[in-house]
Parts: sequence; structure tokens; C-alpha cells
Amino acid sequence: MKPVFFLIALIILTSCSKNSVDNQNCNFLLDLGVNVNINLSLPQYSQLPFAGNSVYIENAGNGGIIVASTGADFLAWDASDPNHIPSSCSTLVPSGLNATCGCDDANEYSLVTGQLLGGKSLPCSLKNYRVEKNGNNLLIFN
Repeated sequence: MKPVFFLIALIILTSCSKNSVDNQNCNFLLDLGVNVNINLSLPQYSQLPFAGNSVYIENAGNGGIIVASTGADFLAWDASDPNHIPSSCSTLVPSGLNATCGCDDANEYSLVTGQLLGGKSLPCSLKNYRVEKNGNNLLIFN
């Protein structure tokens, strides 16, 4: 019985490996509480109901929040580049379904997948927030 237990324990211990997503260099962003409600009827959000558009919302998350519309769904991302320590240049600027950082490396991210599309930094993905649509309102939270 002991050899079987030892073999099972050995298999479990050797099969566990460090997840590549848990990159030590992807820890620049804080886990801040987010609870934002936006009304799609307001003029500053009027472009969101149309596919391929995105808007920047200040004073939430690490560097603001970017909300993007795919036409079928709404997605929300932290507007701070996860590959940089938050600074004046690390806030992402949305353009359609992509966003670019203002730092020298000009990291570009997909606002559909959150993945790094181009740039010279580490492959950290954007920080995602949950979005629920209730009538003409979007609730963005974590």
C-alpha cells in the first residue's frame, strides 16, 4: 500500500508546475475595487452601442477603465498598461477595438482579448473587469 501511495504522491507533485500566466513581472497593477455604472443614453457614451467602438472612463481602476463594444457584448479593461509601473505615459488610449500606451515602447493591446498585439514589453495581458447590461445601463465591477 505504501508504494502505491508514494507513487500517487510523486505523480501529483511532479505534474504541478508554475503557471506561465503567473509571471512575476505582471504585478504592476493593484487589485482595486471597481463599481462603475454608466448610462448609455448620455452623450459621452453614445458611441458604445455600435460595434467596434470604445470609450475611456476616468477615476476608476488603476488608470481608468476602457469599455469596448463588439456588437454582441461589452468588455471592460483597466486602462493602465500592465507591462509598466503606472505613470503618466502608461495610460492606454483607446482607438476602436485596440488601445495603445503612450510610453516609448508603444504597447498595443486588443480590447477584445486583452492580449498584447505589439510592443517591446513582457507579454502581460490587460486586467479585465466584469460587465453586466441592465436596460440602458452598464455595470462594471470586479
